[in-house]
Amino acid sequence: MSGIKVNDATELEHRARACRYCSELIPHQPKPVFILSPSAKIVLISQAPGRLAHESGLAWDDTSGDRLRGWLGLNRAQFYSNNNISVVPMSFCFPGYRNGADAPPLKPCAPRWHDAFLQTISPSLTIYIGRHAQRHYLPQYKRLTDAVADWQSLQPGELVLPHPSGRNNRWLHRHKWFQRELLPFLQTLVGRYVS
Repeated sequence: MSGIKVNDATELEHRARACRYCSELIPHQPKPVFILSPSAKIVLISQAPGRLAHESGLAWDDTSGDRLRGWLGLNRAQFYSNNNISVVPMSFCFPGYRNGADAPPLKPCAPRWHDAFLQTISPSLTIYIGRHAQRHYLPQYKRLTDAVADWQSLQPGELVLPHPSGRNNRWLHRHKWFQRELLPFLQTLVGRYVS
């Protein structure tokens, strides 16, 4: 599948918000949720919006987003500022549920939109959040934990984070180095790019 070609950020945002390409794959009306800020130096490649983000239309508008902002060392105003962060999910629409949890991201979305978004943004720092983003962009790591743990090698332009969902509390408890070593570094790094 070839990616979308656009002339500028305004056209890209308009076309992405109007996208209904995956409408037959989800049990509700498509509602693409992302943040496109061409001047942002940081892009978050995340998994897919959850139900609350789908309802509000605002990326990371839930408790996972609160934890993520804490990890980044940002408050809501900084996170949602027009020039600090872009959010480009693997699936722009909430994929619904499977087996009592959010379904995996819709597969057609990233190949269709990501190239145009990343060319428009040209980030200095790309943060991959969760295993779906990591597997797509950094497939050389067999496990998400391996990619997160290799944070020093991925610098200066990339980092991998686990998903900030409460479902990962056990992972966070087992990997104390994440909060002790990686998060202080991440917050310092993010502080270089956030106004």
